[in-house]
Amino acid sequence: MSRIAQTFQALAAQQRKGLIPFITAGFPAPDMTVELMHALVAGGADVIELGVPFSDPMADGPVIQRASEVALAQGVSLKQVLEFVREFRTTDSATPVVLMGYANPIERMGAAAFVEAAQAAGVDGVLVVDYPPEECEEFAATMRAHGLDPIFLLAPTSTDARIQQVARIASGYIYYVSLKGVTGSGALDLQSVAERIPYIKQHAALPVGVGFGIRDAATAKAIGGVADAVVIGSRLVQLLEETERPDAVQSLRSLISDIRQALDGAANVQ
Repeated sequence: MSRIAQTFQALAAQQRKGLIPFITAGFPAPDMTVELMHALVAGGADVIELGVPFSDPMADGPVIQRASEVALAQGVSLKQVLEFVREFRTTDSATPVVLMGYANPIERMGAAAFVEAAQAAGVDGVLVVDYPPEECEEFAATMRAHGLDPIFLLAPTSTDARIQQVARIASGYIYYVSLKGVTGSGALDLQSVAERIPYIKQHAALPVGVGFGIRDAATAKAIGGVADAVVIGSRLVQLLEETERPDAVQSLRSLISDIRQALDGAANVQ
């Protein structure tokens, strides 16, 4: 059983909701990434999504786009992202780490070489935004053979066929995009999310995490009432963008702690 599956199994046993924060590797500075990852765990994160900087992050809004630009300007590559995970693993062998990014850096490295390197570094799952499930069955199978979870996005516009394809080859969890558009945009339609998740779970026996549009403890608590996990990214990256370096780690930990407490409250009232 993968670390991700173990984490969600433990959460279910405790009747708690998962907290999955996202930060961009190398932002605001490469030498801060591992410390920020540990701050997320200290604040109550269950899984960390670590963004791989890319020059054309088409699913991401302006906040994460800027973070990618800053990281790339400081020379952060996919290989360095794997080194961040390797360093994180020297003192944390329990928290699952999911790489989230785009196909180009993986294909430049070579898919097979990437999977082997990710496994060796201690990565637990990979979400490639522009790898649709019907076009990457072989990649997903290679990942699973190396103990990695292939994670896929579903959206309000996903067809029944797409949901069934994801259900067939995904593992770990499913990332449900709560709204149309890019990360950090729009307003949550809680009713729509609440209706869609049970439908997805009719087809897929996996936890469903909901992201895009979650910006604070209140929205996290609302989503936690209907989902297995909450994914929050743009708000965290924005916090790091706006906070002076000496205060960044503690500020990030404090925000995650507030969201953790809100999620635990949501679980307790169900």
